[in-house]
Amino acid sequence: MTSPALPVADLPARDRILATAHDLFYRDGIRATGVDRLIAESGVAKLTFYRHFPSKDALVRAFLDHRHDRWMAWFIDALGRHGAADAAHGGARLLLLVDVLEEWCAQPDFRGCAFINTVVELGPALPEAAAVAQAHKAEMTQVIAQLLPDGPLQGLLADAAALAFDGAIVRAQMAADPAGRRAAAVTLRGVLSALVARR
Repeated sequence: MTSPALPVADLPARDRILATAHDLFYRDGIRATGVDRLIAESGVAKLTFYRHFPSKDALVRAFLDHRHDRWMAWFIDALGRHGAADAAHGGARLLLLVDVLEEWCAQPDFRGCAFINTVVELGPALPEAAAVAQAHKAEMTQVIAQLLPDGPLQGLLADAAALAFDGAIVRAQMAADPAGRRAAAVTLRGVLSALVARR
């Protein structure tokens, strides 16, 4: 994911809090990151923090919206960089998801999908998180559908490809080393190739 254009220390207070929360929530988890740590690491006063985010739940919701915007912009850009605009408009374009996964896994801060992680971590404690995650996955699936030719199976294939992509993300996150992450990408390629063949 791209970093803010300005160094975090130069951002306005709200953006500084959000950038700090983004990095800590994604890296260490939401429950493990307390408000006092967020205040200390973002360099704001407690009053300033609560003026912008009246509760930690409010900050979590803002984090998810922020992560959605950042990740979707990266995802669309990554597909383009790997040839989505140049490749023939056929089912084989689904295989670009493998290249995108490999690029993401190679990033030093990769820790899987922030939305899956949040829903698993918080469960019913924050129902809004699940709703935001569902909307995020729906938008991701819409982007994947654009890799496929129009037709009666477009939606079904996009759903299946998105499910395979999410599974590969989780498998890559669980991997203990780069070889395990590569294996997740190889498996994803096999699943997507099978989908293309049955199209």
